[in-house]
Amino acid sequence: MADLTPNSSFSLTLRLQIPNRVGMLASVTQAIATCGGNLGQIDLIEQTRQESTRDITVDAASTEHAETIVQAIKELPNIKVIDVYDRTFNLHRGGKISITSRIALRSVSDLAMAYTPGVGRICKAIADKPEEVYNLTIKQNTVAIVTDGSAVLGLGNLGPAAALPVMEGKAMLFKEFAGIDAFPICLATQNTDEIVQAVKQIAPVFGGVNLEDIAAPRCFEIEQRLRQELDIPVFHDDQHGTAIVTLAALYNALKLVNKSMADIRIVINGAGAAGVAIARLLRKAGAQTILMCDSKGILSVHRTDLTEEKQEFAVKAQGTLAGAMQGADVFIGVSAPGVLTPEMVQAMAKDPIVFAMANPIPEIQPELVSKIVAVMATGRSDYPNQINNVLAFPGVFRGALDCRAKEITTTMYLEAASAIASLVNPSDLSPEHIIPSVFDARVAPAVAAAVQRAARQEGIAKS
Repeated sequence: MADLTPNSSFSLTLRLQIPNRVGMLASVTQAIATCGGNLGQIDLIEQTRQESTRDITVDAASTEHAETIVQAIKELPNIKVIDVYDRTFNLHRGGKISITSRIALRSVSDLAMAYTPGVGRICKAIADKPEEVYNLTIKQNTVAIVTDGSAVLGLGNLGPAAALPVMEGKAMLFKEFAGIDAFPICLATQNTDEIVQAVKQIAPVFGGVNLEDIAAPRCFEIEQRLRQELDIPVFHDDQHGTAIVTLAALYNALKLVNKSMADIRIVINGAGAAGVAIARLLRKAGAQTILMCDSKGILSVHRTDLTEEKQEFAVKAQGTLAGAMQGADVFIGVSAPGVLTPEMVQAMAKDPIVFAMANPIPEIQPELVSKIVAVMATGRSDYPNQINNVLAFPGVFRGALDCRAKEITTTMYLEAASAIASLVNPSDLSPEHIIPSVFDARVAPAVAAAVQRAARQEGIAKS
């Protein structure tokens, strides 16, 4: 496999004491370059006639790579490493979110209205007319981000405490991209009934529920039951957010290779939450031929080990991923690093499309197939065409909350995907630009508008 590109996930700031002589700083930057580090900002902290103190930012490709860079600098003569800061750990220290008041309390009268005795009038108004909770509390703009920590990123079952940094980050994205107040709810149980019951009990506070990092197949039942038992929208982002953005990217990729959804042969590797949701949405979008694989190969009707969700996509064919790839037009990976080989890509149909979305290491490094594929996408930010859920979930919830939709439907997913795809102008469409940037300010409003239209068409909007 090709080496990973250095990136800010493994970013360091090194505070160095450097002799104030010609060439000494250059020796540091040369050592960083020799080790394959990506040099960032250099700040002068203090300087005398004899020496200078500088902060140097460096991106590495892994923890081990970062340690190699630091060691190389420590071995330089006359260079003193004063301190090493892991920028990612520093960013997370103390948590990434906080709760702030919308109203200043400057006087006794302010306090009397915001809290007792005035707040009692508001409580009574809601008790008399329950729908007023949307107008008089945070419920109208608040989402619970619920996890049990059983499938944290690609790291596995780390438990609720270790999942909290991800949920905090999710809350940041909700706020930054859609103005939604979201809060992490990390449950100390991995029992399906207990999770469903816990979410039902906290639901009065929230206008929607975003399920996150819950392992398959339990995630399917949890989402289904909560959708049936709650009157607020429930959305499992690992399923539907991934599916929406994948479909948006595929819409534009197919335009480039002049192929239609109905005619292509799609191979999906990974039959967990994301893979199943992608396959379901692609079917709704018109895909006719989908071969899904898990770690044991093609999901075949001849296998006896398939879950109910996997059985939904079982086919008569049998074999390995390599066999499934023969003549395929599209590969979509939501699985594991390095499972796809250049030979498998070479065996695909003309103008192959490869979405290798395993994180942080994709199913195949883009460099290995750059001359073979027509379109390549990954889940990483340091390659073109990042398929990132942040393009979907903020706008989906913004739209659902604004029209008080009681649920989020497949029609909304399809409309959201079309909205995202439409933001790439035909004149800008290229193999390295099939999806908008996550920082494109048009995305969340466009998705929200599409979701609201769909909700009204389906008659499930309350406002």
